[in-house]
Order: sequence, then C-alpha cells, then structure tokens
Amino acid sequence: MTLAEHFREFRRRVIVSGASIAVVAIAIGIWFYWPIYWKLTEPWEQYKAANPDTLIVLNFGEATSALSQRISLSIWAGVILSSPIWLYQIWAFIVPGLTKKEKRWSLGFIAAMVPLFLTGVFVAYSVLPTALMVLYGFTPPGASNLQDNAKYFAFVTRLILVFGIGFLLPVFIVALNLVGVLPSRVILGSWRIATLLIMVFAAVATPTGDAYTMLLLGGPLLVLYLIAGVIARFIDRRRERDRPEWATDLADDQASAL
Repeated sequence: MTLAEHFREFRRRVIVSGASIAVVAIAIGIWFYWPIYWKLTEPWEQYKAANPDTLIVLNFGEATSALSQRISLSIWAGVILSSPIWLYQIWAFIVPGLTKKEKRWSLGFIAAMVPLFLTGVFVAYSVLPTALMVLYGFTPPGASNLQDNAKYFAFVTRLILVFGIGFLLPVFIVALNLVGVLPSRVILGSWRIATLLIMVFAAVATPTGDAYTMLLLGGPLLVLYLIAGVIARFIDRRRERDRPEWATDLADDQASAL
C-alpha cells in the first residue's frame, strides 16, 4: 500500500469507530439511559438508605445540567459498549503489516483485553459503595451534602475507567516481552520496584484517596503483574528452545558471524 492508501485506510477505520460510538451513544441516550443512570446511582442510594438521618441529595445546579449529564453519560457508555468494534478497527488497521504468527498473538491480545477491562469495571463498581461510605463519612455532623450530579458521575466514571484500564497491565507487559523489549528476568526480578510503582499509581489514579480503594486496585494489579511475568517466562523459555544452536552462545544484542 502507498502512503496515501494508508491514510485513506486510517481515515476509514476512524470513521467506522467514531460512527459505532455515536450510534451506541444515541441508542443509550434514547432507550437505555435510565437503567444505566439508576445502576450508577445505586451505590449512592445504598449509602443514603444506610444513613437516613444524613441529608444528602444529587443536585442539578443549572437548567442544562440534566441534558448535559445525559449526553456525557451516553457518550461514556457508548465508548465502553462499542469497544469490541473500535478495538477490531485498530487491529484490522495494524494486521496487514504483521506476520502470521504475530496475527495470532494480536488476536489473543484483543481477546484478553475485553474480559480484563470488564473485570476491572466490575471490581470498581464493587468497591464504589465502600468508597462513598468513606468519603461521605467526613461530612461534619449536622451538615448537609448537596452532591453535584455532574461531579458525582465524573467521580464514578473516572473510578471505573481507571480500574478497567489498570487491569490491562498484563497485556502490555506480555506485548513488550514478545517484541524482546522486556525479558521475563527483568519483570520478575523487579517485583519490589513494580509493587512500589503500582501502589503509587493506585494512590494517584483513584479519585477517592483512601487506602482501602488503593489496595483494591493495587492488589489485583500486582497479581496480574506477576501472572504476566510467569507468561513472559514461558515465552522466553520457548524462544530459547527454538533458537538455533549457532545462536545459543550469543547475547540478544550481539550479532552473529553469519
């Protein structure tokens, strides 16, 4: 393909991805907005039911707030629910330049990314009631908490996206190992540094700032990191086994006499 053809192909993939997000977002805005809205406010309702003496309401501060919230939430859900389509578009744009073996690996990555992302979303939603309990617990006695609706949903969607993206960590680690950038000995040998970096990421990325939510994100990420290290170790051993005999005495960055 020429450079112009690559640009046309890229443009077509972007248009298809954008159209899929738009169609799903419009469908959600028309037919599925309220089920998603009530599902995301369910943890807030649980806190409200557990603390009936606390005055806490979701507040729409302006005349356009409800409409803006409907649009933003529909787009957010559209991006997530249409992810199989735009992930396929990314894969379809890249795959012509890959070898047959690399195509198989790329399909495996796509197949792993969706369930890992959804697992992160599920974990985030599971910890949301506890996170709200901790944060609302700082409200002084006798004070009311007029929660801005837009800020509440920004908090919820950010928490969910952070967990979902964070759970993709092993995919990127294994990918770096496959291309020879990150050997398994470095992955497993640096677990202490990785633990520190993961916990720092969890503390900074989670909008709650409490230790409970940080551990619920950092703990699974550390486990996924170690699993990725084990997978990378298996790949390295297989690569070493398939290496020709004349290359066994050479370092990875050393040229052969041939």
